[in-house]
Amino acid sequence: MGAFDSPETAASALGATGYLTDDAIAHVVFLADALGKPILAEGPAGVGKTALALAVAEASGRRLIRLQCYEGLDEAKALYEWNYHKQLLRLQADEGKVWDDLADDIFSEQFLLTRPLLEAITATEPVVLLIDEVDRVEIETEALLLEVLDAFQVSIPELGTITAQQLPFVVLTSNNTRDLSEALKRRCLFLHIGYPDVERETAILDGRVPELSALFADRIARFVAEIRDLPLRKAPSVSESIDWARTLVALGRDELDDETTAATLNVLLKYQSDLEKAAASLSDRS
Repeated sequence: MGAFDSPETAASALGATGYLTDDAIAHVVFLADALGKPILAEGPAGVGKTALALAVAEASGRRLIRLQCYEGLDEAKALYEWNYHKQLLRLQADEGKVWDDLADDIFSEQFLLTRPLLEAITATEPVVLLIDEVDRVEIETEALLLEVLDAFQVSIPELGTITAQQLPFVVLTSNNTRDLSEALKRRCLFLHIGYPDVERETAILDGRVPELSALFADRIARFVAEIRDLPLRKAPSVSESIDWARTLVALGRDELDDETTAATLNVLLKYQSDLEKAAASLSDRS
């Protein structure tokens, strides 16, 4: 049996960790757990995709294993590699032995360096495998992920095939900077996590910045929603709205005024062109 009995149970368990879901998130988490399918969570940066995996791990009592993707990630960093330094020391110590005896010795598990994918497969206890920002890897590495996610097994020429003793709960995240292959998408339950509506963002602010009054949290959420409607280069993420709320609390503010808003917009926005657009919008409202 999975960790969650129903979508409602999943929503409640995630909420207890501080992660507030909507119906779509709760249903996908429940189905991924029940069906043993990976989740592919796509959406803008900073909306809670990575946090979802962290919350699932905490809510289900599973250990989190994270593979941070980046351009140039290869099999040695994602799957496994041999500890060449340790092997060389063993070869020097056993100089004079025939190669067949040496090979059986140095290509054994004690010389194997497990990386996140193999670590998740060989784990004896339930784990959550987070493959973060999968859209940053090359097609060749994506093919490696497909091979692992297909059967949750890894073939190591010197050791044979290693099959998962338990099925990891897998979350892949993507900021949608490039299209992922259809083959990868077919193997996953798709989940789009976008910017929350005002009501949900208010609840998030209430939970993450408890010093805020409910009225002030609602005002901040509404203002951030207005800013996101502008033609910006990068709209403020949920994490940035939380940072802004904390900034206002640190400044001792309990309401939004134009002067404080203008002075702190750089917490929400990260490009000068966006700051100028937001400032012009503020000016037009005055």
